[in-house]
Amino acid sequence: MTDTTAESARAAELRHKLADKLVSAGTITTKQVENAFRTVPRHLFAPEATLEAAYAQSIVATKKDEHGTTISSVSAPQIQAMMLEQAQLGPGMRTLEIGSGGYNAALMAELVDPGGEVTTLDIDPDVTERARTFLSEAGYDRVNVVTADGEQGDQAHAPFDRVLVTAGSWDIPPAWANQLTEDGILTVPLRMRGLTRSVAFVRQGDRLVSQSAKICGFVTMQGAGEHTERLLLLQDREIALRFDDEWPDDTHLLDGVLTTERAQAWSGVTIGRGETFDTLQLWLATALEGFCLLAVDPEFDTGVVTPQNRMACPAVVDTGNLAYLAIRNLDNDSGEPVFEFGAHAFGPQASTLAKTMSEAIQAWDRDHRGGPGPTITAHPVDIPDEDLPQGRVITKRHCRLTISWPPSASRAR
Repeated sequence: MTDTTAESARAAELRHKLADKLVSAGTITTKQVENAFRTVPRHLFAPEATLEAAYAQSIVATKKDEHGTTISSVSAPQIQAMMLEQAQLGPGMRTLEIGSGGYNAALMAELVDPGGEVTTLDIDPDVTERARTFLSEAGYDRVNVVTADGEQGDQAHAPFDRVLVTAGSWDIPPAWANQLTEDGILTVPLRMRGLTRSVAFVRQGDRLVSQSAKICGFVTMQGAGEHTERLLLLQDREIALRFDDEWPDDTHLLDGVLTTERAQAWSGVTIGRGETFDTLQLWLATALEGFCLLAVDPEFDTGVVTPQNRMACPAVVDTGNLAYLAIRNLDNDSGEPVFEFGAHAFGPQASTLAKTMSEAIQAWDRDHRGGPGPTITAHPVDIPDEDLPQGRVITKRHCRLTISWPPSASRAR
């Protein structure tokens, strides 16, 4: 057996193991997506990684900027599988991928055969050249590879039955909807108040309405669609508040806020290890004014804050007050760890703000936990306020988003 044959056999083994894991986890739910993952040789699109790393459930960084930040990657397979299931690709469809790399386009090519067409587009010529080379080597040279700014889509190959965006987007430019067929689906990792969700949209008149929204993470969009969050640093560089859509009117009111006495309010809402609560984050972003994300720099961490998540913790700013989502381990007799959600707060009205966040947690637990989640609708940017549905309104450059939650069970009763 030659080294090449042995490597090919090992790659096939790892490819099938990866597919088995994704099926077992419920990430892959259809036979079509499963077959695509068992067919496309992922390692050929990530030659800088070992075989084991290429088939691991993590990204493979392929390009970084001068600061060492990843700006292009082969996305984590579980995220790719999730989005492909959301997009519902099928034979004969014309499809567009915005944000290239090659591997995901190859998966799409498997799903739209026979008779379909895949166009993959990226603003970076290094990325498209790499994608073109690897697609050809893997036997997918029928995929159209285009170098262009994704903000404009690709009119030359439109209309598309499916558009998949594989870069984190803050907005939804008109071209994406305009180049979509009437019954098409747009799947996009959309950033809303700092939180990214992969949203599958369908057209309803002049609006896009979500079918599903799932937690995810992607490298951010480049070009005309680039949008940089703003940071407010506290305690020198130890703590940063990340604002995506809004900015406090007077940031100086927060000077020294963390030197005040900490207040806390515990909600009585508990969660076990391994349980998901991504709808809680989005509910807090919807329900609370002044929402942002709190991050702690581990190099300067003094322990003044103990957030539920030290990288991106839901937080709220109200004039000179700050609160963030907290969690504590409860002692119990079951032997299984149980955690309780609550809020820590600082500032002159810390107790009030902590109670407000705690009550929002209770509302999520009572009315929305385990439910279908919100409906996210993208409206034309010039829509009047009176024509918007109830819910959190987020105004972008190209559209106005509404995040509307279903009526609570208690209201229904």
